[in-house]
Amino acid sequence: MTFRLPRRRLLATTVAGAAAFPLVAIRTRPANAAEFSYKYANNAPVTHPLAIRTSEAAARIKEKTGGRVEIKVFPNNQLGSDTDMLSQLRSGALEFFTLSGLILSTLVPVASINGVGFAFKDYDQVWPTMDGALGSLVRGEIAKRGLYAFAKMYDNGYREITSSTKPIKTPEDLSGFKIRVPASPLWTSMFKAFGASPTTINFNEVYSALQTHVVDGQENPLSLIDTAKLYEVQKYVAITNHMWDGFWFLANKHAFEAMPANLREIVEAEFNASAIAEREDLAKMNNTVAGTLKGKGLQFVATDPAAFRGVLKKAGFYEEWKGKFGAEAWGTLEKAVGNLA
Repeated sequence: MTFRLPRRRLLATTVAGAAAFPLVAIRTRPANAAEFSYKYANNAPVTHPLAIRTSEAAARIKEKTGGRVEIKVFPNNQLGSDTDMLSQLRSGALEFFTLSGLILSTLVPVASINGVGFAFKDYDQVWPTMDGALGSLVRGEIAKRGLYAFAKMYDNGYREITSSTKPIKTPEDLSGFKIRVPASPLWTSMFKAFGASPTTINFNEVYSALQTHVVDGQENPLSLIDTAKLYEVQKYVAITNHMWDGFWFLANKHAFEAMPANLREIVEAEFNASAIAEREDLAKMNNTVAGTLKGKGLQFVATDPAAFRGVLKKAGFYEEWKGKFGAEAWGTLEKAVGNLA
């Protein structure tokens, strides 16, 4: 015979049993999970010093915070294009991001000032300026947009022009030339002043755009031309050094300030330390990358930077951007590099 409790008695028994064994609070995160689990993204290939050194910083941060802060690294545009990731950073979907000041200028106009054509003669001018007064001014403007910029920029390098159709030897060779530029008004303005036909394309689409001849050329530092394998779809590289470019290490301000001050100090210190190491890596890389690219078939073309700068000055490029950046920012730049306009 099977004995069955009436339905009402069964429910009463169940409730009573539950009362005898009160519910235990459910954990919101696993016992060994980080207190702060954040994401950091960049657009650099995994073999580029930027990707390597920031990954090392993330590992040191986890160790030095006793596992309280874990930063997962997403290199090589894994989370989207530069403009996509900047939007994610602002919304809080992404906590950290490294971005060229020239692209950041779509949000913070003065951030592109380091890219003024032929402004910096060499690195002896670059680092004192960007680690000093001009960098401080730009960081202040970045902070007004809900982002926080760490004190030390990462190096991207001096940019050179590559081409699949013809060598670029003089400014006149740029007339009508279809060249890819990043999403930055300063880049577009500069190449229009040369008479070129600039097209805005995000970096993750550059290789295919060159391969399919949507554009015939692009401009980037030699290190990136190598690590992104752009030499496979380009024939010539003109050594113009037309602008210096670097990466700001950016944090979503709200997410960064959610951490206690002692953890914030560790995070910033480690990423700043990796920035210094990355600068040294790139300097060493620049000593050998030309030979590497020549060995891969890229033909090097010497240019006269003074001729290119003269064209920009005659076209009113410097006067235009002096007005756009304003007297304070432009004066801070010229104090470091000398008169431009």
